[in-house]
Amino acid sequence: MPPSLRTVVRRVHLRPLAGTSRQGALDAPVRWVAVSELADPTPFLEGGELLLTTGMRMEGDQSGYVARLVARGVAGLGFGVGVSHEETPPALVEAAEAAGLPLLEVPRETPFIAIGKLVSELLAAEQYDEITRAFAAQGRLTRAALRPEGTHAVIDRLAKEVGGWAALLGESGEVLHATPGAATDKVTAALARHRIGPADAQDETPPREPTAEVSRWGMGPERMPASLALSGPGEHIVVQPLGGGARPRGFFAVGAAHTFSPVTHTVINAAGSLLTLAMEQGRTRLRAERGIRTAVLELLLAGEEGRARAVLEPIGGRLPDDPVVVLAADAAALDALEPRAFTALPAGDVVFALVGEGQVEAVARE
Repeated sequence: MPPSLRTVVRRVHLRPLAGTSRQGALDAPVRWVAVSELADPTPFLEGGELLLTTGMRMEGDQSGYVARLVARGVAGLGFGVGVSHEETPPALVEAAEAAGLPLLEVPRETPFIAIGKLVSELLAAEQYDEITRAFAAQGRLTRAALRPEGTHAVIDRLAKEVGGWAALLGESGEVLHATPGAATDKVTAALARHRIGPADAQDETPPREPTAEVSRWGMGPERMPASLALSGPGEHIVVQPLGGGARPRGFFAVGAAHTFSPVTHTVINAAGSLLTLAMEQGRTRLRAERGIRTAVLELLLAGEEGRARAVLEPIGGRLPDDPVVVLAADAAALDALEPRAFTALPAGDVVFALVGEGQVEAVARE
């Protein structure tokens, strides 16, 4: 965060003259220092500056000048005495007090450039500190990703880094893991609202309801935005898709009562990269395991049960106990059957599930 006006006042010994009695007046962030003798410098300001002037052209009522500065959002006005004016004009003091603009007297012995250098150094130090904090946070997230819990550990760590909550959602928007206080209902509702197709993107009409042929975000003709940002009173949420392809492999969301700083956004993006990498690695491992199970099925069909069990043993797999029943289903049922049975996909469009005789009815219902 940029240095506060209070910090600048203290470091270069400026004297507050007006507009500092209201609460928080000196806590305004100083984003830069500008020097101008123009009657209206606001076209050259962005807001958040400490404006310095010697009042070279100041005469008479200054309420209009002060009003323009307040409207532009300057952090404060520093008036250098001993050049054009031996003291700060009373009309300027009166106008600043009435408008609540912090007015600071700059002593003759304090050059404007010294104030500019101070603010520049403080900003540079803050930027360095932000980069350091971001690197440290990324290191903690990386260590979390290496833990056995993997993606869940990253989500838990991310919640601590942002000072709020975090959640991991699957490809269809189901909540896979969330930290306490996560507003997952708002996240899933937002994803549903933004589930749009190319035709909808051409106009401002509300998003259409999902069509029957599309059951997951990012599938079929529908697409998802690159990210979502939701803001409300005391609540700020960011949702990002996961996966390296055109179709999201899942989503993650973070939320907090405060707005996210640039450093926090960097940390959030780093978490997204780690989660995407973990999910892609998981999918690669899953493809390899499916290939092994297909080979095991072929061994079983060839009557090589002993070799089939030997192939499964190194990866912790096992065949169901005899007697075994073989179920055949459409390949689309693979994801549902996989956690509940030994599955193989030898033909590409048919999945075979090997289950114990007592589990047939329960698995078939899936």
